[in-house]
Parts: sequence; structure tokens; C-alpha cells
Amino acid sequence: MLYKFKSKSTGDLIMLQPDGRRVLQIIGKDASPGGVGESGIILPEQMPDAIAALEAAIAQDEADKAAATAAALAAHKPRPHFEEISLRLRATPFIDVLRECARHGNFVVWGV
Repeated sequence: MLYKFKSKSTGDLIMLQPDGRRVLQIIGKDASPGGVGESGIILPEQMPDAIAALEAAIAQDEADKAAATAAALAAHKPRPHFEEISLRLRATPFIDVLRECARHGNFVVWGV
């Protein structure tokens, strides 16, 4: 299944369900399967906090990966394997949509 994010300011943004759910959870939106999280709205006044939450999660994800790599190298173990596509790459288009919508005062809606 897919999440489709729509706004008047940008084109549609489509994400696979696990990625869309993760982004929504980071910004504090209900993303429960089969529940109200299958659709919703992000209002312009919520967007600065959502962007900040995503940026903080990206920074934490990158710090965790760097720490795990440093610990493995210090212990003379192989580098840990991480997901090929980072949170930064997955969340950046969504952050761009939020920034553009906030600039124009438009909301973002989503549905599965």
C-alpha cells in the first residue's frame, strides 16, 4: 500500500506505507493501520514543528549510525550494515513539501 500526500502548493508525494507511516509517526500524527491514521491533514501552523521533528530525527539517525560505526571500528569489527536508503533521503521530499505549503499557507492531506 501507498501513502499519497497532496497539497495545492506541490505535486503529489507518494511513499510506500512503511516509510509514510514512519514520517507521520515522527511528526506526531496517528499512522495506525486500519485506523484514523490512514488519512489526515497537516495544517500550516503545524508545519514548523513537523519540519523540526523530522530534522531532529534525521540528525539522531545519522548520529546513531556514526556512533555504531565508530564502536565497531574501535572493537576491530566490520562496519555495521544500515538500510540502503537513509531517513534523510526518504524524508527530504516530505520536508520540501511542508516548507512549500507553509510558505503558501496551504495544508497537506494524506490517504492510503
